[in-house]
Amino acid sequence: MSYGIPSAEPSAEVPVCPRHPDRPSYVRCQRCGRPACPECQRAAAVGFQCVDCINEQKRTTPVYRSPYGGALAVGRPLVTFTIIGLCVLVYILQWIVPGDEVFENFAFANIFAVSEPWRMVTAAFLHSQGFLLHIVLNMYTLWIFGQALEPLLGRIRFLAVYLLSAIGGSVGFLALTPTLPPVGVVGASGAIFGLFGAMLVVQRHRGGETKQLWVLIAINGAIGFFVPSIAWQAHLGGLITGGLAAAAIAYAPKGKNQALLQAGGLVLVAGLLAVVTWFRVTAG
Repeated sequence: MSYGIPSAEPSAEVPVCPRHPDRPSYVRCQRCGRPACPECQRAAAVGFQCVDCINEQKRTTPVYRSPYGGALAVGRPLVTFTIIGLCVLVYILQWIVPGDEVFENFAFANIFAVSEPWRMVTAAFLHSQGFLLHIVLNMYTLWIFGQALEPLLGRIRFLAVYLLSAIGGSVGFLALTPTLPPVGVVGASGAIFGLFGAMLVVQRHRGGETKQLWVLIAINGAIGFFVPSIAWQAHLGGLITGGLAAAAIAYAPKGKNQALLQAGGLVLVAGLLAVVTWFRVTAG
């Protein structure tokens, strides 16, 4: 013998949910007018809609894409804000963790190119503790360029360009500086210069003005040659890598294979960085 709630039979007096006929439902879907029990109700702009209408709407609503095929990043640039948040968090850890453990374990130096290659990325999230403007200027520039590039490229493509540029900055430092002494390099500057290069490529592809970008790149690039503590090699490596990554995205032919071609282009850029690293390490 089972004890349960007696089911409510459909009738003119007691409306029931089509998906759950045993549940009287006096709330109707604003779209189709059918009754919907609490489990099948979904909040809408006005009132509620049933789950069937919501699913149908998702199937029939077109997916809007960015100019280069990525999912349209509407609202706040979440990837940009996430990167900024991670850099700030790591900077705080650099101050509160005893000694220089964060720097020693995550900064990049040429001797780690083979044994600990992940440092090529992690170094981009560290900043100098002795110069507050290092992180302030980098994060401000990232905020400016991230808001412009992330909606254009799409979040995943923007993140790929940023991370490849960070690696490119480390590879540039590796390729253009002596292997010894083991000088550590930190900062998002290489990735920031990658965004400079990416914006330059995107602007040219879209037929926009690029003079101001060239001036910005020239000024920031020149600073690296006059300030001894700035690694101009990382700037150059990031700039070139960001430009190549953006070109792989912007100049991929449109069509159903666009995303595949873009991914292939980004893989080629990553492969080029690996080849440069291998030649530099084997050359000694």
